[in-house]
Amino acid sequence: MNENLFEVLRAFRLDAKPVSCEPYGCGHINVTYLAVTESGLRYILQKINNNTFRDVAGLMENITAVTEFLRTKTDDPRGVLTLVKTHDGASYLHAQDAYWRVYDFVEDSICLQLPETDEDFYQSAVGFGTFQQLLTDFPAAKLHETIPNFHNTPDRYRALLETLERDPMHRAAQVQPEIEFALAWQAEMATIQNALTAGELPLRVTHNDTKLNNVLLDAKTRKALCVIDLDTVMPGSSLYDFGDSIRFGAATAAEDEKDLSKMEMSLDRFRVFTRGYVRACPGLTAKELELLPMGAKNMTMECGVRFLTDYLDGDHYFAVHRDGQAHERHEVERRARLQHGGKRFCRGALERLLEKQVAACVAGQPQLGEHCQLHAVRRCALHGGDGLLRVERTVGHAQRGRDRAGFEKTVDHDASVLSNGKTRSAKRSGFCGCYIIPRL
Repeated sequence: MNENLFEVLRAFRLDAKPVSCEPYGCGHINVTYLAVTESGLRYILQKINNNTFRDVAGLMENITAVTEFLRTKTDDPRGVLTLVKTHDGASYLHAQDAYWRVYDFVEDSICLQLPETDEDFYQSAVGFGTFQQLLTDFPAAKLHETIPNFHNTPDRYRALLETLERDPMHRAAQVQPEIEFALAWQAEMATIQNALTAGELPLRVTHNDTKLNNVLLDAKTRKALCVIDLDTVMPGSSLYDFGDSIRFGAATAAEDEKDLSKMEMSLDRFRVFTRGYVRACPGLTAKELELLPMGAKNMTMECGVRFLTDYLDGDHYFAVHRDGQAHERHEVERRARLQHGGKRFCRGALERLLEKQVAACVAGQPQLGEHCQLHAVRRCALHGGDGLLRVERTVGHAQRGRDRAGFEKTVDHDASVLSNGKTRSAKRSGFCGCYIIPRL
């Protein structure tokens, strides 16, 4: 074992003397090691990337506060990451010109890079939804913003416009269709940030990196255990986490896929994730439920704008790994993210998103028959002008006292209306309907 790593580990309250410490995992930001002590217990040692995260103290305060709060909400020791303190009682160590932390290793767990089944994707939704639900009453405003304006989409557009004006690499002329497409959506993509500022959306603890590999699954049951990689935990909107999961997990091709015909949004995956997320987080407000599709659109577009800005600026943030890849990124990532992640998303959503299955996902359908006294059912509308998707609550009425069969008959009727010719005619005028049941 590297003697320098041994010295770092000795500063932490391990159960016994460390005997090995080897590189572990496939993370790209921090450097991660698996340490084993004489007793056989395992730990995760991480060297924190302080070039990416400049405020290490604030970052670790966030992680400490969130994990300690989560521990009061669950009895499962594997349900939350456990920080190992230093002998001085600190949550991290500054030594050897670097910043270090140690976690207990979560035993009997697996980390998937890609879902092997729809159930795997569903469980990732359960993991992130549970994370959000358990932190519902956490004072999110007290958290540090470790990456300022990370998901402030209007600020991302500001950066795009500034870079476009400078055009330091003289690339703007090459990507005019992408620029025009991005700017056409600028006003719409301010929806979530404007709602947060106006207090229409609750400020929540957000993970901000909701990929499948940031949820540990039980090795035997494949059920969600806990959320990991908490470096980007910050105050924000639940729609960021939901939307980024859809952006990443519902894509039908890799980010660097050259064949753009393969890049679509899988509505089946959208349904799977929505079902898991909403069921695991019943504390979502009616406004949050209304804007779930907007979250997916917003995060897709925001990432596209970031790619486009970086391309115009000379590929500083998103690394280029092979000759000609910068040009390929222009041809593939910008078009896939912006055009296929935006236009095709909206077109597909306008035709299919609010079908019975998705409505049932958002409603948490298995819960419908559990009680005779049903919660409020809200009639929603889909407005589709110029490729826009805005889900707005328009009518609400109580469905109390209905039995399950009666209620499902009503839902089935509305679903059939959505799929017949009358609905198609209605869609041309920019309207169709479905049921969504928010938790009130």
